[in-house]
Amino acid sequence: MWGAVLMGLGSIVGTGVFVSIGIAAGVAGPSVVLAIALAALVATFNGLSSAQLAASHPVSGGAYEYGYKYLNPTLGFVAGWMFLCAKSASAATAALGFAGYVLSALDITSPLWRIGLGLVAVVGLTTIVLGGIRQSNLTNAVVVGMTLGALVFFILAGLPGLFAAGAANFSPFFPPPSAGISPGRALFHAAALMFVAYTGYGRIATLGEEVREPQRTIPRAILVTLLVTMALYVGVGVVAVGNAGAAGFVLATAETSAPLEVIAGGFGIPGAGLILAIGAITAMLGVLLNLILGLSRVLLAMGRRRDMPPALARIDKSGRTPEAAVLVVGVIIAVLVLIGDVRTTWSFSAFTVLVYYAITNLAAYQLPDEKRRYPRALAALGLLACLFLAFWVEPAIWLAGCLLIVVGLVWRWAIRKL
Repeated sequence: MWGAVLMGLGSIVGTGVFVSIGIAAGVAGPSVVLAIALAALVATFNGLSSAQLAASHPVSGGAYEYGYKYLNPTLGFVAGWMFLCAKSASAATAALGFAGYVLSALDITSPLWRIGLGLVAVVGLTTIVLGGIRQSNLTNAVVVGMTLGALVFFILAGLPGLFAAGAANFSPFFPPPSAGISPGRALFHAAALMFVAYTGYGRIATLGEEVREPQRTIPRAILVTLLVTMALYVGVGVVAVGNAGAAGFVLATAETSAPLEVIAGGFGIPGAGLILAIGAITAMLGVLLNLILGLSRVLLAMGRRRDMPPALARIDKSGRTPEAAVLVVGVIIAVLVLIGDVRTTWSFSAFTVLVYYAITNLAAYQLPDEKRRYPRALAALGLLACLFLAFWVEPAIWLAGCLLIVVGLVWRWAIRKL
C-alpha cells in the first residue's frame, strides 16, 4: 500500500502547496486553513468514486471513458474536454510557478522573465516527452522525497516565528465582508481553488493491476494519501499565515509566484529560501512533465474516437509516443503561460476540474449494484459538492468555462460532420 501512497503523493503534492495556498489566502484570509480541510473532504468523495470506476472499468482515459461507458457520449466528451482545459491551465500554473521560484532565488521579479522562463520549461519538457521518456518509480521517489523534505523543513523552521507572533495574524479569522463578498462566499471560493491542489489521487485509482488486493489497498491508499496531504497543506498554511500574515502571503504570491520561498527567507535561517526553492522547482517540473504526458494520452484517446482530429491518434515509429498530440499539448500550455498570472490560470483550472469530477461522480452513481463497492450516497455527495463549489469562483471564470463547454460541443459536432 505504501508504494501506492508514494505514487499518490508524487501526483498530488506540487503546484497546489507551493502556489495555490497563497492564491486561496487572498480570497479567504486566515480561514484558508479551513478551506484546505473542506477541499480535502470533497476530494475524498471523488477519490472513492474514481477508485470504484477504475476497478470496474480499468482503461486509460479517466472520466472521458467512464462517461462514454456509464453515461452517454456527450457527457464523455465534456469530461475529456474539461480535463484538457483544466490540466492545461494547471500545467501553465506549474510552469509559471517553477519560473517564479527560480527567479526569486536569483532575486529577479520581472513578469516578462517569469513568462519567458515558463515558456522555456514547457518547450524543454515537451521535447523530452517527444523523445519517449519513461518515468521510473525511483525518480518519483527522489522527487517526492525532496518535495516532502522541503515542506516539512518549512513547517518546522517556521514554528518559532508562528509562536512568537501568536494569534495576531489569524485575527480576524474570516475576512470582513467587502464589495458584497460574505465570509461564507470567500470560504467556498477558496475551497474551490484548493480542491485542485488535491487532484492527483486518480493516479492511485489506476494501479489496480500493480498492487496486491486492489479492492482493499486502493481505497486505503487514497484515504491515507489525502490525510497526509491535508495535514501537510494545513501545516504549511498555518505557518505561512502565522509568519507573514494573510496579506503578506498574498503579496508574495502575486509579486513572485514563489510565496513559500519568500516567507522562508524571513525565518532567519541561512539557506532556508534556497531549500524551499529546490523543493518547489523539482516538484513543479515533475508536475509539468506528468501533465504533458497525461494530456497527450487523453488527446490520443479522443483522436481515436474521432472527438479530435484523427491525426492526433498517430503514434511514432517506436510505437510509444503520440507526437502530434504531445506537440499540440505543448502549444496549448505555452499559450496559457503567456497570461503570466497564476491566479487566473489556477482559477480557470478550478472550475473546469470541478466539472470534470462532477461527471466522474455521476458515472460512479450510475454503476450497477454488482460493480459497486461503496454506497451510492458517496457519489451523490461528491457530485453535489463539485457542482456547488464550481460556481463559487469568479463569475467571469465560470462563465468562460461554460462558454468553453459550448465551444467544445460545437467542435465535436463539426469534426464529426467533416
